[in-house]
Amino acid sequence: MTGNLLIKVENMGIQFGGLKAVQAVNMYLNQGELVGLIGPNGAGKTTSFNMLTGVYTPTEGTITFDGLKLNGLAPYQVTQKGISRTFQNIRLFKELSVLDNVKVANHSLAKHSMWSSIFRLPAHFKGEAEMEHQSIEFLKIFGLDVYKDELAKNLPYGMQRRLEIARALAANPKLLLLDEPAAGMNPQETHDLMELIAFIRKEFGLTILLIEHDMSLVMGICERIYVLDHGQLIADGTPEEIRNNPKVIEAYLGEEVIG
Repeated sequence: MTGNLLIKVENMGIQFGGLKAVQAVNMYLNQGELVGLIGPNGAGKTTSFNMLTGVYTPTEGTITFDGLKLNGLAPYQVTQKGISRTFQNIRLFKELSVLDNVKVANHSLAKHSMWSSIFRLPAHFKGEAEMEHQSIEFLKIFGLDVYKDELAKNLPYGMQRRLEIARALAANPKLLLLDEPAAGMNPQETHDLMELIAFIRKEFGLTILLIEHDMSLVMGICERIYVLDHGQLIADGTPEEIRNNPKVIEAYLGEEVIG
């Protein structure tokens, strides 16, 4: 069930020197939607994610999230507003434990003050205990609680992907951006991931924007899809509309995917 408008992107673009990496992109997501963003390599998908999360500042256009303009905010400020993400290339703290990777995200929402931590006041210990409990609960959702003391680098690839999503979720987002979460996964892992994304969306009432090249995953769970090519939006619509769009077939999908 989708609700009110959560994020609106109007004429968003960015230029690096003389290169227009993304130009005049318009998108929106309503509360509770699960939307895909697809396109060929180099189309501007991850660059768009970087603008939505404050890594890059758009050189044109506006990003409005939950009624607030995001242009110019730093990544940590965007996270505090309620947007969290994963990365195309896994970016875990590999020398930290599985549990500590999730606690890092919880620390961004800590209620106790810096001074209580410095002087080891009761509020510090209470806050730390709460964060540890919450982090373990997130790990349970992803089937990772039994590995909580393992170093993140020692997890199999598929579990590292799950851990990155768990960490993003621990920041308590309203909007979750997933950048190629199925990359490197086998078909069974991809199927399990599809079920997991559907579950966390329903369980946490999340809005999700998904970049993915695996069309079985995108077409299987997304309600709407945006398509980028050479930094420009060339189509948007339902999975069925996108599957049969001549521009999309020519630019990206190909006959074998459509068939």
